Amino acid sequence: MSKQFKRTLITSALPYANGPVHIGHLAGVYVPSDIYARYLRLKGEEVLFIGGSDEHGIPITIKARKEGVTPQDIVDRYHELIKKSFKEFGITFDIYSRTTSEIHKETASDFFRKLYEKGEFSEQESEQYYDEEAQQFLADRYITGTCPHCGNENAYGDQCEQCGTSLSPNDLINPKSTLSGSVPVMRKTKHWYLPLDKHESWLRQWILEEHKEWKSNVYGQCKSWLDLGLQPRAVSRDLDWGVPVPVEGAEGKVLYVWFDAPIGYISNTKELLPDDWEKWWKDEDTRLIHFIGKDNIVFHCIVFPAMLKAEGSYILPDNVPSNEFMNLEGDKISTSRNWAVWLHEYLEEFPGKQDALRYTLTANAPETKDNDFTWKDFQAHNNNVLVAVLGNFVNRAMVLTQKYFDNKVPAIGELTDLDREAIAEAKKVKEAVEYNLNNFHFREAQKEAMNLARIGNKYLADAEPWKTAKSDMNRTATILNISLQITANLAIVTEPFLPFTAEKILSFLNIEHINWDMLGSFDLLSEGHTLGKSELLFEKIEDEVVEKQVQKLHDTKKLNEAENEKTVAAEKSAVKPVKPTIDFDDFEKLDIRVGTVIECEKVPKTDKLLRFLLDDGLQQRTILSGIAAYYPNPAELVGKQVCFIANLAPRKMRGFVSEGMILSAENSDGTLALVTPSKDVDPGSQVV
Repeated sequence: MSKQFKRTLITSALPYANGPVHIGHLAGVYVPSDIYARYLRLKGEEVLFIGGSDEHGIPITIKARKEGVTPQDIVDRYHELIKKSFKEFGITFDIYSRTTSEIHKETASDFFRKLYEKGEFSEQESEQYYDEEAQQFLADRYITGTCPHCGNENAYGDQCEQCGTSLSPNDLINPKSTLSGSVPVMRKTKHWYLPLDKHESWLRQWILEEHKEWKSNVYGQCKSWLDLGLQPRAVSRDLDWGVPVPVEGAEGKVLYVWFDAPIGYISNTKELLPDDWEKWWKDEDTRLIHFIGKDNIVFHCIVFPAMLKAEGSYILPDNVPSNEFMNLEGDKISTSRNWAVWLHEYLEEFPGKQDALRYTLTANAPETKDNDFTWKDFQAHNNNVLVAVLGNFVNRAMVLTQKYFDNKVPAIGELTDLDREAIAEAKKVKEAVEYNLNNFHFREAQKEAMNLARIGNKYLADAEPWKTAKSDMNRTATILNISLQITANLAIVTEPFLPFTAEKILSFLNIEHINWDMLGSFDLLSEGHTLGKSELLFEKIEDEVVEKQVQKLHDTKKLNEAENEKTVAAEKSAVKPVKPTIDFDDFEKLDIRVGTVIECEKVPKTDKLLRFLLDDGLQQRTILSGIAAYYPNPAELVGKQVCFIANLAPRKMRGFVSEGMILSAENSDGTLALVTPSKDVDPGSQVV
């Protein structure tokens, strides 16, 4: 970085309080942010590390509905669990608060109101899906349907979890409400929008020209969004759970969670420092760093900066180091499928082994691409590195000193070339670790830190103090003095990565105060200093321990499969209930007609979509339909007649404009069959 800042404000993405924290969260956000915060504190810099729970997301209302409790019940439960787990795992937040706090509601409302009064929002009336049976507008996650890109029939209104494509509810084919199972209707509603297109010019300059040092995955995603052109984004939604929109005429509307949540960083800072918070958010000498996962890049690099810029008095982030996703045993981590390693369960089942997990997650950090956590790899990192390299060196240095010098630091004598070489190599570690930490390369930084233990092991093996002790105790004293100085350096360099281990090493050495400036020094322990009691730093993790964890995951997978089979069987065994009664006038609005198929073919790069070209009696029209799986030879449909809805608004899908909807009947086993007239009629004939 070119500018010298006086202080650093670190934020970490706010986890949804609808479930516990898992290793994907840790690897993506919380371990790297904690490493960085600890590093800056060791350097003596002024640092603030802000965390908290995001308690207004749709996943929370979904969870509450499933459990038959209130959203507040859900967030109270998980906020406390998450907060406790983070603390036990050694994540050193200066504050970990929540977005249901009164100060957050006040801060978010004031932020909205200031932008509103400055005319930074546009008011738009639009049509959104409404569930007439549940009598409410549907948030994106309450709508499912067929993905127009990959044909996944269970895509959500905001994203398809099968292909990862971001969606809007209008993109879905055959949408339905998850609340009632009914087909939603479009109703008009008014919302406030942040006109991101208005901010596109300065965002392009700020990111693409002024922050080329950002990680390639962050920079690339931002460039993609900017190149596509930014669009206004709603900052409110129809919901009863969240921060109420604080203006007249907004009854029943709350702040959209993407607008509300990042303001939580500000409100949590205000909660911690009510009289001094502004210097952290409004002083140009403060460096703001957001640690996030890749699914949050657009919000923290484009949307939140646009909000801050529109408000006018806040600083913008200097860097947004984002990681990719961590998978588990070759499969995507899934909260809904319970396919995860939950932090609170790990802490219970592996007491005292926080650093074994911290080390593995950092060694496998998904910094440039998605990576995989396996229990065998966890075992290998623990046994082959922590036990065999770091633990082995520290243990030998301590045990030999106790054996030959009564647990006191021996005097250093005349240095040999071997000594000077080991000291020189050890001194290089500081620069290598600093370079990587300053550039957010945590995986490489930890590797360089662990290299100090490798240097120590090689030095002991080459110097052989157990042999020199037989004839030259002065030489033995020098070897062990240098080994103990390396051990003290290890207490410093491992602290950001392995804080519990660093604390143990300090207790072994019987010293308390360390800071980063001491790293590379070889006079950290004075001659005659009495050492503390030592023990093994790490213990091996046996095969049966990891096999038990692997079996636990396999049992989860079997349970999921059984549940899926049960669900499918239940769906097959029953005819779906009749939907709510509608007025005849509503039915009259539908223009259902018969068309003759002129062409029919699969849409390229999809599994489910067919492209129909119909003669509708007036013209030819294109309609896309997700029934390819049931008609493997679509050419056979040419010449047949099908029923279709003629007056649906056109939709762009996969490079085509779909002008209607082909009608299909869904069997009890989920298969689809086209609805056709029993005998040929004229193209364009209405179904009455």
